[in-house]
Amino acid sequence: MYRLGFDAKRLFNNFTGLGNYSRTLLFNLGQYFPDNAYFLYTPKVKDNPETHYFLSSPSYTLKTPKWVPGSYWRSSAVKGPLRRDKIQLYHGLSHEIPIGMQKTGIRTIVTIHDLLYKHFPHQYALPDRKIYDFKFRYACEHADRIVAISEATKRDIIHFFDIPEEKISVIYQTCHDRFMQERSQKSLQAAKEKYQLPDQYLFYVGSVIERKNLLGVVKAMTLLPKDLQLPLVVVGGRSEYQRQVESFIAEAGLKDQVFFISPTFKDLSALYQQAQVFLYPSFAEGFGIPVLEALYSKVPVVTSNCSSLPEAAGPGAYLADPHLPEDIAQGIQKILTDSTYREQLIQNGFEHAQQFKGEPLVRQMMNLYEELL
Repeated sequence: MYRLGFDAKRLFNNFTGLGNYSRTLLFNLGQYFPDNAYFLYTPKVKDNPETHYFLSSPSYTLKTPKWVPGSYWRSSAVKGPLRRDKIQLYHGLSHEIPIGMQKTGIRTIVTIHDLLYKHFPHQYALPDRKIYDFKFRYACEHADRIVAISEATKRDIIHFFDIPEEKISVIYQTCHDRFMQERSQKSLQAAKEKYQLPDQYLFYVGSVIERKNLLGVVKAMTLLPKDLQLPLVVVGGRSEYQRQVESFIAEAGLKDQVFFISPTFKDLSALYQQAQVFLYPSFAEGFGIPVLEALYSKVPVVTSNCSSLPEAAGPGAYLADPHLPEDIAQGIQKILTDSTYREQLIQNGFEHAQQFKGEPLVRQMMNLYEELL
């Protein structure tokens, strides 16, 4: 039995990519390796349907600071509790590890999801870039091993931080089991009615930020023949960039064609499963979990031909140049008009997605832990 510690800040407080990664990994570790002791270190906790399991299951021990400010505790002072809890290995699940861990005798792993702030510096405030550069570089240089969530991220770590290739393991991430389960016709219809959606629609899931390229999707809609201009359903948090997108929507006369919704996590899989096409022409991603969610939902995908997205999508997608709305439109049109091509994408995509199931990936992670211990 191993005593394993984890930076659980994102697990308990982030409900998009980084948090989902932490929750699925820890859930699968508990499921497939129940004999280990899992200690979750976090400066604060949100108890909601996504985190409640980790607060109520005996497989996990929660640790929070009592007198120390949370940010200092997480970045340095947590070393004391780690020693007292006799932790053998500490896994920083999102880009950082406590400073000075090499003096504790505790082995360390850090997961690096992406270095996108290096590619798109204008989309990040200067203080944030400075902080990321210090934390990410420090973690990569001082952790015993690095987990990259894609080959694209591994290439970036080597390029930007000059880290030896042999120190980095690519271990892909999975998505929630909910997306792998076929929903009943009744629940599909109920979700559609709940959000007042049309019978046929294009689907986009992701933060509404410049890098994700929702504007490119909307521009592509205007290039489609009228009979193929299906409504677009957008799931994603609001931002300044959204105003730019909404301004274009208004100018193009598409206001009645674009639905911005905020579904519950429970309803999201039902909305995926009813989409005609899933659109994710992002300029860059660490991996691209929504693509994987769509593949499991048996929805044909249009995504980008760059960054990690060809890895995530495999042969289950039309790969477009995200800089060219006409290429995105061409992919949508081909899927909507060529039923043979559409079915081939769905079949190839679903088969490709099987390699990203939780059990084989969490076994790769446990093999890495055991190699260090």
